[in-house]
Amino acid sequence: MNSSHTNSILSTIEGRRSVRAYTSKRVDREMIQALLRAAVRAPTALHEEQWVFAVVQGRERLKRLSGQTRTPFAGTVGAAMHAPRIHPVEPSEDFNLFYDADTLILIGAQPMGPFVPADCWLAAENLMLAAHAMGLGSCVIGSAVAGLNQDDVKAELGLPAEIQIVVPIIVGWPSTPGTPSPRREPEVLAWISDPLSA
Repeated sequence: MNSSHTNSILSTIEGRRSVRAYTSKRVDREMIQALLRAAVRAPTALHEEQWVFAVVQGRERLKRLSGQTRTPFAGTVGAAMHAPRIHPVEPSEDFNLFYDADTLILIGAQPMGPFVPADCWLAAENLMLAAHAMGLGSCVIGSAVAGLNQDDVKAELGLPAEIQIVVPIIVGWPSTPGTPSPRREPEVLAWISDPLSA
Protein backbone atom coordinates (compact mmCIF):
# COMPACT_ATOMS: atom_id res chain seq x y z
CA MET A 1 0.00 0.00 0.00
CA ASN A 2 1.31 3.45 -0.95
CA SER A 3 1.17 5.31 2.37
CA SER A 4 1.66 8.78 0.83
CA HIS A 5 -1.24 8.15 -1.55
CA THR A 6 -3.40 6.92 1.34
CA ASN A 7 -2.47 9.95 3.44
CA SER A 8 -3.36 12.26 0.54
CA ILE A 9 -6.81 10.70 0.16
CA LEU A 10 -7.49 10.79 3.89
CA SER A 11 -6.34 14.41 4.20
CA THR A 12 -8.66 15.40 1.34
CA ILE A 13 -11.57 13.72 3.12
CA GLU A 14 -10.63 15.37 6.42
CA GLY A 15 -10.13 18.77 4.82
CA ARG A 16 -13.36 19.07 2.84
CA ARG A 17 -15.74 21.69 4.19
CA SER A 18 -19.12 23.10 3.19
CA VAL A 19 -18.21 26.55 1.86
CA ARG A 20 -20.79 29.36 1.90
CA ALA A 21 -18.71 32.37 0.83
CA TYR A 22 -17.20 32.75 -2.65
CA THR A 23 -15.25 35.19 -4.77
CA SER A 24 -16.64 36.34 -8.13
CA LYS A 25 -13.95 34.39 -10.03
CA ARG A 26 -15.53 31.88 -12.38
CA VAL A 27 -14.68 28.18 -12.33
CA ASP A 28 -13.51 27.44 -15.85
CA ARG A 29 -14.98 24.80 -18.12
CA GLU A 30 -11.94 22.50 -17.91
CA MET A 31 -12.16 22.35 -14.12
CA ILE A 32 -15.88 21.61 -14.23
CA GLN A 33 -15.29 18.84 -16.76
CA ALA A 34 -12.65 17.39 -14.41
CA LEU A 35 -15.19 17.47 -11.56
CA LEU A 36 -17.77 15.69 -13.70
CA ARG A 37 -15.24 13.04 -14.70
CA ALA A 38 -14.52 12.47 -10.99
CA ALA A 39 -18.26 12.25 -10.29
CA VAL A 40 -18.88 9.45 -12.78
CA ARG A 41 -16.10 7.35 -11.25
CA ALA A 42 -18.38 6.79 -8.26
CA PRO A 43 -19.89 3.36 -7.60
CA THR A 44 -23.14 2.77 -9.46
CA ALA A 45 -25.67 0.01 -8.74
CA LEU A 46 -25.79 -2.62 -11.49
CA HIS A 47 -23.44 -0.34 -13.47
CA GLU A 48 -26.48 1.51 -14.82
CA GLU A 49 -25.02 5.05 -14.52
CA GLN A 50 -28.43 6.72 -14.54
CA TRP A 51 -27.04 10.07 -13.42
CA VAL A 52 -27.18 13.19 -15.60
CA PHE A 53 -25.67 16.63 -14.97
CA ALA A 54 -26.46 20.26 -15.65
CA VAL A 55 -24.21 23.27 -15.06
CA VAL A 56 -25.59 26.76 -14.38
CA GLN A 57 -23.15 29.69 -14.17
CA GLY A 58 -23.47 33.39 -13.40
CA ARG A 59 -23.97 35.02 -10.00
CA GLU A 60 -26.94 37.11 -11.12
CA ARG A 61 -28.55 34.12 -12.83
CA LEU A 62 -28.16 32.05 -9.65
CA LYS A 63 -29.54 34.88 -7.54
CA ARG A 64 -32.68 34.92 -9.73
CA LEU A 65 -32.85 31.13 -9.55
CA SER A 66 -32.68 31.37 -5.76
CA GLY A 67 -35.82 33.50 -5.80
CA GLN A 68 -37.61 30.91 -7.93
CA THR A 69 -36.54 27.93 -5.83
CA ARG A 70 -36.82 29.50 -2.37
CA THR A 71 -40.65 29.63 -2.35
CA PRO A 72 -41.32 25.85 -2.17
CA PHE A 73 -38.75 25.69 0.61
CA ALA A 74 -40.62 28.16 2.82
CA GLY A 75 -42.43 26.89 5.89
CA THR A 76 -41.52 24.35 8.53
CA VAL A 77 -38.69 22.66 6.60
CA GLY A 78 -37.09 26.01 5.86
CA ALA A 79 -37.50 27.16 9.43
CA ALA A 80 -35.88 23.97 10.72
CA MET A 81 -32.97 24.28 8.30
CA HIS A 82 -32.32 27.86 9.34
CA ALA A 83 -32.30 27.16 13.03
CA PRO A 84 -29.42 28.95 14.82
CA ARG A 85 -27.33 25.78 15.13
CA ILE A 86 -27.16 25.46 11.33
CA HIS A 87 -27.48 29.01 10.03
CA PRO A 88 -27.01 31.57 12.79
CA VAL A 89 -28.62 34.40 10.78
CA GLU A 90 -32.34 34.31 10.05
CA PRO A 91 -32.68 34.39 6.24
CA SER A 92 -34.08 37.65 4.90
CA GLU A 93 -36.46 38.09 1.99
CA ASP A 94 -33.52 38.40 -0.40
CA PHE A 95 -31.55 35.49 1.09
CA ASN A 96 -29.63 33.73 -1.69
CA LEU A 97 -29.90 29.95 -1.39
CA PHE A 98 -26.75 29.68 -3.51
CA TYR A 99 -24.63 31.97 -1.31
CA ASP A 100 -23.51 34.21 -4.20
CA ALA A 101 -21.62 31.34 -5.82
CA ASP A 102 -21.06 31.61 -9.57
CA THR A 103 -21.49 27.92 -10.42
CA LEU A 104 -24.23 25.41 -9.64
CA ILE A 105 -23.90 21.78 -10.66
CA LEU A 106 -27.08 19.71 -10.67
CA ILE A 107 -27.00 15.93 -10.44
CA GLY A 108 -30.20 14.30 -11.53
CA ALA A 109 -31.52 11.09 -13.01
CA GLN A 110 -34.16 9.48 -15.16
CA PRO A 111 -35.64 6.99 -14.63
CA MET A 112 -35.56 6.88 -10.84
CA GLY A 113 -34.88 3.28 -9.83
CA PRO A 114 -34.50 2.15 -6.21
CA PHE A 115 -30.71 2.68 -6.15
CA VAL A 116 -30.48 5.77 -8.36
CA PRO A 117 -30.66 8.44 -5.62
CA ALA A 118 -27.80 6.66 -3.81
CA ASP A 119 -25.78 6.65 -7.05
CA CYS A 120 -26.33 10.41 -7.42
CA TRP A 121 -25.18 11.05 -3.84
CA LEU A 122 -22.08 8.91 -4.36
CA ALA A 123 -21.28 10.94 -7.48
CA ALA A 124 -21.80 14.12 -5.45
CA GLU A 125 -19.28 13.03 -2.83
CA ASN A 126 -16.69 12.28 -5.52
CA LEU A 127 -17.31 15.68 -7.08
CA MET A 128 -16.95 17.55 -3.77
CA LEU A 129 -13.77 15.73 -2.80
CA ALA A 130 -12.30 16.47 -6.22
CA ALA A 131 -13.31 20.12 -5.84
CA HIS A 132 -11.51 20.35 -2.49
CA ALA A 133 -8.41 18.68 -3.95
CA MET A 134 -8.43 21.34 -6.72
CA GLY A 135 -8.64 24.23 -4.25
CA LEU A 136 -12.34 24.86 -4.84
CA GLY A 137 -15.12 25.09 -2.29
CA SER A 138 -18.47 23.34 -2.56
CA CYS A 139 -21.73 22.96 -0.68
CA VAL A 140 -24.81 20.81 -1.19
CA ILE A 141 -27.95 22.98 -1.35
CA GLY A 142 -30.59 20.44 -0.41
CA SER A 143 -33.05 23.23 0.35
CA ALA A 144 -33.27 24.01 -3.38
CA VAL A 145 -34.30 20.51 -4.51
CA ALA A 146 -38.07 21.04 -4.42
CA GLY A 147 -37.84 24.34 -6.27
CA LEU A 148 -35.44 23.02 -8.89
CA ASN A 149 -37.86 20.18 -9.64
CA GLN A 150 -40.69 22.55 -10.57
CA ASP A 151 -41.58 22.07 -14.22
CA ASP A 152 -41.21 25.77 -15.06
CA VAL A 153 -37.75 25.93 -13.50
CA LYS A 154 -36.61 22.82 -15.34
CA ALA A 155 -37.97 24.25 -18.59
CA GLU A 156 -36.07 27.50 -18.03
CA LEU A 157 -32.88 25.51 -17.44
CA GLY A 158 -33.45 23.46 -20.59
CA LEU A 159 -34.00 20.24 -18.67
CA PRO A 160 -36.57 17.60 -19.69
CA ALA A 161 -39.57 17.49 -17.35
CA GLU A 162 -38.97 13.81 -16.58
CA ILE A 163 -35.51 14.47 -15.10
CA GLN A 164 -35.49 14.46 -11.31
CA ILE A 165 -32.91 16.72 -9.66
CA VAL A 166 -31.39 14.84 -6.73
CA VAL A 167 -28.33 16.85 -5.64
CA PRO A 168 -27.65 20.56 -6.29
CA ILE A 169 -24.05 21.57 -5.47
CA ILE A 170 -22.57 25.05 -5.57
CA VAL A 171 -18.90 25.21 -6.52
CA GLY A 172 -16.48 28.11 -6.56
CA TRP A 173 -13.38 29.82 -5.30
CA PRO A 174 -13.73 30.31 -1.53
CA SER A 175 -13.48 33.86 -0.22
CA THR A 176 -13.15 32.45 3.29
CA PRO A 177 -12.35 28.88 4.29
CA GLY A 178 -15.20 26.64 5.32
CA THR A 179 -15.70 26.23 9.05
CA PRO A 180 -14.64 22.84 10.43
CA SER A 181 -17.54 21.04 12.05
CA PRO A 182 -17.06 18.35 14.67
CA ARG A 183 -18.06 14.78 14.00
CA ARG A 184 -18.93 12.09 16.51
CA GLU A 185 -16.78 9.00 16.60
CA PRO A 186 -18.29 6.12 14.58
CA GLU A 187 -21.03 4.39 16.55
CA VAL A 188 -20.34 0.70 15.98
CA LEU A 189 -23.39 -1.34 16.97
CA ALA A 190 -21.77 -4.70 16.31
CA TRP A 191 -18.42 -6.10 15.23
CA ILE A 192 -18.73 -9.80 14.58
CA SER A 193 -15.56 -11.63 13.71
CA ASP A 194 -14.72 -15.31 13.52
CA PRO A 195 -11.47 -16.28 15.25
CA LEU A 196 -8.40 -16.33 13.00
CA SER A 197 -7.50 -19.72 11.65
CA ALA A 198 -4.36 -21.29 13.09
